[in-house]
This record gives sequence, C-alpha cells and structure tokens, in this order.
Amino acid sequence: MAAVTGIRAAGGVAWRPTADGVHVCVVHRPRYGDWTLPKGKLEPGEHALAAAVREVAEEADVRGVPQVRLPSVRYRSEGQPKLVDYWSMLAVSSGGFQPGTEVDDIRWLAVDDAIRLVSYPHDAEVLAAFAALPSVTATVALVRHAHAGKRATWSGPDVGRPLDAEGWAQATALAGLIALIRPARLVSASPRRCVQTLDPAAALLDLPIEICGDLDEPQPGQQSDEQILATAARLLELAVAGGQVAVCGQGKVLPGALQRLTGRTDEDFATPKGGGWLLAFTADRLLTADRL
Repeated sequence: MAAVTGIRAAGGVAWRPTADGVHVCVVHRPRYGDWTLPKGKLEPGEHALAAAVREVAEEADVRGVPQVRLPSVRYRSEGQPKLVDYWSMLAVSSGGFQPGTEVDDIRWLAVDDAIRLVSYPHDAEVLAAFAALPSVTATVALVRHAHAGKRATWSGPDVGRPLDAEGWAQATALAGLIALIRPARLVSASPRRCVQTLDPAAALLDLPIEICGDLDEPQPGQQSDEQILATAARLLELAVAGGQVAVCGQGKVLPGALQRLTGRTDEDFATPKGGGWLLAFTADRLLTADRL
C-alpha cells in the first residue's frame, strides 16, 4: 500500500457462528455516544494487520484470526485525512468484556441488525461487504524467503545460502504477522533461506517446519510452468485441508502460482523478499489474495 499522510487506523469485523447464524461484534463509545466497529490508531512502525487484531482485542476483548481484507474507509478526523483498514476476523476466544472509558458496551448481533445499529454509513458499508463474503474455510500466509545476500557472493551450493542480517530482521518481523493467523502448520520450500525465514515463527509458535519441494524454484532443465503448477497445486491442497497454514516459497514460482489460483493472469503478483500475501480460500477456490 502506498504511503498515506494523516491518521492511520485499523480494525475488524469480528464474527462468530451461532445457532441463529453469524453474529458480529459492534462497540459503544461513550465519548462519542456512537455504535461502531472496533478500531484504533496504529502505533509507530506497527503493521496495519497487527493493529487491527490488537484493537479488536483491546476494545472488545475478542481474540480474532484475520481472514479477508474488507474495504478501507477514508474520512476526516481531527482536521486530518484518516484511513482505516478493516479485516474480517473469526473470533476464537474472549476473556470477558469489562466496560471502560473508551468502550462501555459491546453487542453481538446478526449482520442486518448490526448494520441498522451502527452510527456511520461507512461502518454499514464495511458490514455489508462482510455479509457478501462466502464462508472462509482456510487461510494461508504465503511469504517469499527473506533477504539472503547475493547468489554470486555465496561460494557453496545455492540451496545452502543462508539469510543475512537484513533477512533475519525480516524473518523476525514476519513471525509476528504469521502468528496472527494462528497457523497449525508451517511449510517451507527446500532451500535453507526459506526454512530460516520460518524459523522465528516456528520458535514463537512451537511448531515444526515441513519441507516441500513443490514450493522450490525450477531445477536446471526443468520447465518453469511445470514447477508453477506444482506450487499452485500444493497451495490448493493445503487449503482444501482447511484451517490456517503458513507457507514460505521462492520468488520465481509464487507470482505464477497466484495467477493460476486467482485466474488473474494480467495481474502482477511479484513478491519482494520478506514480503507475502494473506490468502483466503472457500473450499477449493481462492477467494482473496491481499499483500501483507
């Protein structure tokens, strides 16, 4: 996302299944006397997705697993332009809400009821976009390996090239984002730099790293389309299994695999080292692909 001047904030549509269908969380702010979606300002250097999860936890006492980026909202606040990014979030736990000076009440409502209750049209639009989504059955954090220096300066086999200092910093930052989706599995391409990119996440989450050659770049003499197909098929297989998973692959196969999964062959899915995507699947179909 391009740099934005003014106020940056993030929040979420936290939802949970009930016997009466999906219910979403809205909060009441006594300072403004309004009903709105939980949201708040980014802390310095904070990723918008991390801020969204944090703010939902702080305002509504809901631990949410982000799934799909929803429409962002722009308006003026305190005399400045304000941008609020939203994600849908499956509510996985709640510690018991306690009223405070910032938020003194929360309600879990059917989406139509929440749309009628919220005080601002832009909140109603975000809720309507959420309501239009199919059911999300799997979430994949897909990343490209972090920085590993230059291939020409590494004297050993390229598969053994390790992360450099910049790469380790990127991998550590990625670990915090990966943890937000609460993956049950970590899957990496074969090269050392790919495995190392997931090492901080593995330590943070106490999970093993599975090695999968289908995520590797083409070998000498191998057709690139063949390996791109293998990568796309493996990602789809992981998604069909359901739940949450984090995957680290290589830059020569990820763009093509994403083009095949989305059907958007004219879109640029180039992924910088240490960058990635949040993928949401419904059954065997990729629903959304949003940059992390």
